[in-house]
Amino acid sequence: MAGTFVIAQGGGPTAVINQTVVGAALEIRKRHPGARVLGSIHGVRGIRDGNYADLSAIPEEQLRLIAATPSAALGSTRDKPDAAYCEVILNGLKKIGADAFIYIGGNDTSGTQQILTDAAGGSIAFVHAPKTIDNDLEENDHTPGFISAAEFVAGAFLSVDLDFRALPGIYVGIVMGRHAGFLTAAAAAWQIDPDSGPHLVYVPERAFSAKRFIDDVRATLDRHKRCIVAVSEGVSTADGKALVESLVPPEKLERDQHGNVKLSGSDLTAALERALAEGLPGKRARVDALGYMPRGYIGAINAVDAKEAFDAGAFAVEVAGQGGGSVALQYDGSKTVLKKVPLKNVAGKTRHMPDDFMQPDANKLSDAGMAYLKRLVPEKYKVGKPFV
Repeated sequence: MAGTFVIAQGGGPTAVINQTVVGAALEIRKRHPGARVLGSIHGVRGIRDGNYADLSAIPEEQLRLIAATPSAALGSTRDKPDAAYCEVILNGLKKIGADAFIYIGGNDTSGTQQILTDAAGGSIAFVHAPKTIDNDLEENDHTPGFISAAEFVAGAFLSVDLDFRALPGIYVGIVMGRHAGFLTAAAAAWQIDPDSGPHLVYVPERAFSAKRFIDDVRATLDRHKRCIVAVSEGVSTADGKALVESLVPPEKLERDQHGNVKLSGSDLTAALERALAEGLPGKRARVDALGYMPRGYIGAINAVDAKEAFDAGAFAVEVAGQGGGSVALQYDGSKTVLKKVPLKNVAGKTRHMPDDFMQPDANKLSDAGMAYLKRLVPEKYKVGKPFV
């Protein structure tokens, strides 16, 4: 393949997304000596505006340092291009003579690549490289960024459970995840024993009932004298409304630039605190939103996650040579392997946590769910079981 490759990052940053950029850039330099490698600044906006970083000119040592750095070094965007916007992007790519465009991101990013593929008619290779802490891409066993974020969440809930053993009460941690509960489920990955928190796990795949929530917390307090709860920011009530919409008056709801209800801000935290205060008056309770912290925490960059992210970038170059597609991380029963899959299998679709990952009659992980997490997020710390 000739001369010019464009790489961009889309959606939320992660601890390892820069590994994918650098994996792709170094693989291009190895396979195609002399090729231009342009990093689009702030995702597709950089292509629209002609704003690029020349990755061809950066020494390998510096690139590898960037690879090991959290967040999106090229800058990201939440833009969700429609057909008209994609035409602008396509013209921008043609203007610089691009032969391939590697876009690293999640569901929306793969959707953009599908639109561009259809519009370009084969003149440019479009590749989607996976990235999302939500772990919600079809065709993937897991996605780069998830393992590191899951380690943060697992460590946070192990720590808070130890804290609340010492001073009993109720703790609710709100974890990112609009439509999929994988990251919230990761709160249980490092439980010391079956009596450890999180005692309750609420995910978007199951309807949330405020009454059931209070009953669950009360029963857990009766048994353990404390209750640690992991709640996905995307949990919804039986009518399909996000929990925050059910607990917060419409005029007080915050929305993002796309009109989506903000899920993990102060509204949801305050609403859950109020529900606990009214349902369990007098009980010591704390509600925290973990917010953005898990997705790019420098202290929780997992080595396996980093390598897989790098390898996904390198493999994206091979997929570009095959005309384009989506890179997928799949599990063959013994190890993770990289596969090329059609963009249409991933574009704009959401992979949900399997039903059997949760116990059928309780808001707790099943053996199948725990086995999945133990495989990806194995125990990292040995701790002594407290006397309380």
